[in-house]
Amino acid sequence: MFFIHLNLSQALQDPMTHLLHRTIHTDLPVVASGHGSYLTDSEGRSYLDASGGAAVSCIGHGHPRVRAAVIEQMDKIAYAHTSFFTTQAAEDLAELLVRGAPAGISHAYVLNGGSEAVEAALKMARQYFIEQGQPARRHIIARHQSYHGNTLGALATGGNKRRREQFMPLLIETHHIDPCYAYRHQRPDETEEDYGLRAAQQLEDKILELGPDTVIAFVAETVVGATSGAVPPARGYFGHIREICDRYGVLLILDEVMCGMGRTGTLHACEQEGISADIEIVAKGLAGGYQPVSAVLVSDTVFQAFSAGSGAFQHGHTYMGHPVGARVALEVQRIIAEEDLLENVRRTGAYLMLALKARFGNMPEIGDIRGRGLLIGLELVRDRVTKEPFDPALTLHARIKRAAMTEGLLVYPGGGTVDGVSGDHVLLAPPFTINHAEADLIAERLGRAIETSLAQVE
Repeated sequence: MFFIHLNLSQALQDPMTHLLHRTIHTDLPVVASGHGSYLTDSEGRSYLDASGGAAVSCIGHGHPRVRAAVIEQMDKIAYAHTSFFTTQAAEDLAELLVRGAPAGISHAYVLNGGSEAVEAALKMARQYFIEQGQPARRHIIARHQSYHGNTLGALATGGNKRRREQFMPLLIETHHIDPCYAYRHQRPDETEEDYGLRAAQQLEDKILELGPDTVIAFVAETVVGATSGAVPPARGYFGHIREICDRYGVLLILDEVMCGMGRTGTLHACEQEGISADIEIVAKGLAGGYQPVSAVLVSDTVFQAFSAGSGAFQHGHTYMGHPVGARVALEVQRIIAEEDLLENVRRTGAYLMLALKARFGNMPEIGDIRGRGLLIGLELVRDRVTKEPFDPALTLHARIKRAAMTEGLLVYPGGGTVDGVSGDHVLLAPPFTINHAEADLIAERLGRAIETSLAQVE
């Protein structure tokens, strides 16, 4: 009888699912289909996907060419372990990635997700210095209010206070400087360039504090994504960062998991900064969500250290270089190029920005509208003059997400925007294929969702 009672009790607590969801006490709709910029649930409700999930669905949903590519590859080979074989799909993807990469990149290491790729990049950077005979280099520097993934190394590198807090005893030691976040940190008496120089100077100060011969790498998102909401760097910031890294022999690792592969209007966000990384990480827009694919783009300097040294990178995963994933990523990138979608990112991104400013420009609770291309953030404040955030207990960002879904709109809000605890923002990252009418619809539906949510908290 006790056994029966236990199972009945469990069933009463959770009668709907045996799937462990991100949030346990929630009732999610079941997505049934997707086409273009829209998703449809099992009840027939349609949603305009204005965030691409988490800035993933770059070519929209249900593209027939990607489906055909999956079938074609599976008819050849679905899986082969990379310790035994390479595949043409992985070789072709690496060739395409290197051909389109910033100067100095010579190889691509193909993996499955952003966190996994960040872990690989950190180990790659450490091994580089081992190969170079500098084993004393052990420190990683990153920025507060950054996000680099949820595995332990990536979580330790990121500066997201809420995500890190309960796992702190498990995290490696890392070091953080302030983000380049002009809306919050630029002084009234500073030009944007002056602020960028001051923000970058913190990196040199931290390197000198730790000891230049002990620092492995500086890790940064070129355009900050989910944690702060599409925060672009100040003019000149990354130029100074690159100079500082070169001065002290520190590797620059750019995390373009969210902002890369065309999301900001160029294939790589760092192109707009006029710099290259020693190691660059790409993921979400690489395969557009059709398969889990990421890549670590490696400079020839790093590769040659491995090649002339041990001859191997001491790392690996069972599903790395997966042929179906690689073939899908290859097809997605071909579609982006052949359909000239980066031009649409620039053109429609500018149009969406204007539409949002027209809709929210006079709303006192919208403190900042920022971003690049089709990566746009709106930061909410209680007072536009003082930039005071809303009380985090109100969970304004979560209310906006729910209200937006009621309006038939999917957006990607976040909390803790200012310091990991306070602040709310909404992130928009629609498919590269959206048109002006859909951009207008995003502004219209988001406007209603924000107004509804503000009415609730006020």
